[in-house]
Amino acid sequence: MEWIEILRKAIDFLEQHLLEGDVVEKVAKEVYLSPFYFQKGFKLITGYTIGEYVRNRRLYLAALEVNKGNGRVIDIAYKYGYDTPESFTKAFTRFHGISPIKMKEKPDKINVFHPLQISISIKGGNKIDYRIEEEEAFKVIGLEKTFQYDRAFVDIPQFWKAYNSQYAKKYCSILTQSASDVYGISIDQEMKGKMFSYLIAGVYKENEDVIVEELKVTTIPALTWAKFRCIGPMPQALQALNTRIFNEWLPGNSDYEIGAGYNIEMYPKGDVHDRDYVSEIWIPVKQK
Repeated sequence: MEWIEILRKAIDFLEQHLLEGDVVEKVAKEVYLSPFYFQKGFKLITGYTIGEYVRNRRLYLAALEVNKGNGRVIDIAYKYGYDTPESFTKAFTRFHGISPIKMKEKPDKINVFHPLQISISIKGGNKIDYRIEEEEAFKVIGLEKTFQYDRAFVDIPQFWKAYNSQYAKKYCSILTQSASDVYGISIDQEMKGKMFSYLIAGVYKENEDVIVEELKVTTIPALTWAKFRCIGPMPQALQALNTRIFNEWLPGNSDYEIGAGYNIEMYPKGDVHDRDYVSEIWIPVKQK
């Protein structure tokens, strides 16, 4: 299934199931895609996480009901997924800039949020620099943490910040024992849709002496990878490349599609803030 078609189908599905629980997990299963890549692509292309999109749509529809004046605030709150009228009122006010009670008096204050329309545009610019390579299975060692899909864009940068301030000097020699590269690795093997693992890691050599309690050894299976070359300071350059991959490369690629629940960011030794810094994004692919 083409990437743009996936997003269109996902939005249609969300519209039909907006008031159901676990809608974020259900939509990923509906489009037969790894929840990690699906949610990552959704955010990069639309600018919203799926949770934000669903929340905004619910609050817009809730405001329409408030303006009709036929329902109590408590009933509308429960209908649109809020446990208490207080939590609903807080979210409603934050989104619309006015409380539900005030909205009845000033219905023109509604913050309109219609379903997204997905389209593809072709723009000029540099070609995306990538290569397709086979890699045998290899082991990595590093710090691991589990993240919620809907908060990953906020929480992973904080994980790197904690690593750089608390662990980098302590474990740098272990993580880079066979190379100077450090990897940010997302793993979603079971594809359950709620959580995924993320490691800040280096290539592991078979040496029991380096095993410490805080570090985990993980095997990355043999896969075919699309390796995208990125030039520029972190994190801006990598974020821009990620956006181009999901906006341009995946939608327009007639040969490859995402092949497994892994994603690797490769950071060689060097000044990550330098304008000529070279990093890479690896995405597992398979032929269509």
